[in-house]
Amino acid sequence: MSSPVSPKEHYANHLAGFYSWMTGDFQESARRFKAFLVEHSLKPGSNKIAIDLGAGHGIQSIPLAETGFDVFAVDFNQHLLDELRFNAGDLPITIRNADIRAIEDVGVSPELIVCCGDTLAHLESKNDLGKFIADVSRTLVNGGKVIFSFRDYSAPAAGSTRIIPVKSGDDRILTCILIYDADFVNVTDLLYERKNDQWQMRASTYRKIRLDTNEVLGLLTLNRFSITYSADVNGLTTIIAIKP
Repeated sequence: MSSPVSPKEHYANHLAGFYSWMTGDFQESARRFKAFLVEHSLKPGSNKIAIDLGAGHGIQSIPLAETGFDVFAVDFNQHLLDELRFNAGDLPITIRNADIRAIEDVGVSPELIVCCGDTLAHLESKNDLGKFIADVSRTLVNGGKVIFSFRDYSAPAAGSTRIIPVKSGDDRILTCILIYDADFVNVTDLLYERKNDQWQMRASTYRKIRLDTNEVLGLLTLNRFSITYSADVNGLTTIIAIKP
């Protein structure tokens, strides 16, 4: 395996080019998130502003805007943000190419902050995670809410369970390989693509922090959030919390 690169490098040089294919039907993913918003009565209230951190190509940003929020979509990958801009059409979405840790630089105090997928795991360390959640708390208006979703990596995979067949098609096969250490998991995205009847392989390895659901809940509580929802949704820990 190659030495790990940063998540930003991994997306820029490898994953962004096939991210939309990997995540599947965009409209269906956006529909599911919109249904989640409706189910939990997450709709505009005080100032209508929402920040989507790690917005990608818009699976959360677009349903938020359709629900009535003025959305600030933040991501570090311009390729995905360009896809988001195309997908968004005339919806009220402001796009920012930035690190999610620069949330206070967005310059607004939202009533809702969303950070979904595996974006939290892209932070540099558990200490970085603690600072990030404190920054989220400071940025939100009183009574504001957060939605987090992430994979719980607290229990290490072993043996063949470290090899995950992610997706395959006629001309692409994506496999993910996980190697755990104490605080991090090294993730290798192994992509085979068929071009001119020849299969070519590309691989890139990057590092994620090993998120633990109880640790994230503890950090939210430490920052005076009230947890209103915590459950596994399609393999991702999903949390809703309110700032007093």
